[in-house]
Amino acid sequence: MTIPTLPFGKLPKKSSELMERARNVTPGGVHSPVRSFKGLHRAPIFFERASGAYLHDVEGNSYIDFCMSFGPLILGHADPSVGKELENALHRGWSYGAAEPYSLQLAEYIIERIPFVEQIRFVNSGTEAVMTAIRLARGFSGREKIVKFNGCYHGHMDAMLIKAGSGVTALAEASSKGIPQGVAKDTLVLELDDIAGVQELFSKHGKEIAAVIVEPLPANNGLLVQREEFLQELRTLTKQSGALLIFDEVISGFRVAFGGMSELLSITPDLVTYGKIIGGGMPVGAVAGRREIMEQLAPVGSVYQAGTLSANPLAMVAGMATLQTLNNNFYATLEKSSQTIAQLFQSYFSHHKSDAFKHLQVHCFQSLFWITPRCEGPIRAISKIPSTLSSSFAELFKVFLEKGIYLAPNAYEVGFVSSAHDESVISELQQKLTP
Repeated sequence: MTIPTLPFGKLPKKSSELMERARNVTPGGVHSPVRSFKGLHRAPIFFERASGAYLHDVEGNSYIDFCMSFGPLILGHADPSVGKELENALHRGWSYGAAEPYSLQLAEYIIERIPFVEQIRFVNSGTEAVMTAIRLARGFSGREKIVKFNGCYHGHMDAMLIKAGSGVTALAEASSKGIPQGVAKDTLVLELDDIAGVQELFSKHGKEIAAVIVEPLPANNGLLVQREEFLQELRTLTKQSGALLIFDEVISGFRVAFGGMSELLSITPDLVTYGKIIGGGMPVGAVAGRREIMEQLAPVGSVYQAGTLSANPLAMVAGMATLQTLNNNFYATLEKSSQTIAQLFQSYFSHHKSDAFKHLQVHCFQSLFWITPRCEGPIRAISKIPSTLSSSFAELFKVFLEKGIYLAPNAYEVGFVSSAHDESVISELQQKLTP
């Protein structure tokens, strides 16, 4: 397959025209900020279709895609088996607003395979799943304070858009306008990989804390792989204090293993939030966990949650078609492909004809990767992220785009490999990266 390249110095005419129109009708011309290409000194690309490992733009250019809709498409774009199920579902009707068998089938499939998930509630997004989990934790515990960590992203609900203050137990600050201080004061923010800081906070506020929420594999502000000892300490302290432990596995769930990081680490959270892969790329989220906690939700309990399009039949059948393909062999093959791709990138950086990219390194975990300037030791906290990350990425994004390789358009976003990145795609990538 011949991939047309796009000269970076010449902005794409159609995309530029579409962006000008879009700016007139929506803030910044986009419906999610990262799509704006902010900091990349160019108009964003408008894509009109996708297939397998490729994105195709309105200019007729094609790119090997390593964004994969920011993670949901573990089977690649427009997977035929998922597409067939969606086509069948469309003929049956695409929204019922009533009980239906498709969410039941997906729920049973998940519960049979993830031991600590006893009940699950489907919602419409990862943000909504976190919102529900936080409310549920407060309702179950009768407490109000939530602990989160710098470098973890849990969606754009008020209580999660909070950054740390000037000390371990200092008042946190909102990281967005429009968030009341009353909300911020009940969110305590700590640094990742800081066991002493967590212990100190629990010694002072343990009986006030409803829950600790953490990405067990932080992948929204870089790929910040955590030590098992740190996550295990969170489990120990929450149990001792009567707080709940919430694993946000919107990204890592079903991607690093069927049971996510919970399975890989053998650490059982009280609640877990899912999204992305659980709906096969359709808009969906979920909160799951122990029965005694989950049954605090309405209509059984007094913690309210509702959604007109929750458990949408299209999302349910797409999720089932996706999850049914995920077995041990699938994950082994996907990890092998990911390692090969990471090695190709690293080799390209090391042997680049100029010194522009020789300082870059690829961090890889299962089928996720992240490219940063070279640094000493692992990056487990945002304080360890190299200060030159954004400037290095802007130049890399430009060069890769010229080669027909598409990365997520932000230095802090990770890359994703899918099963569609097969041997033929890897061979093509190798050709593109050959000097």
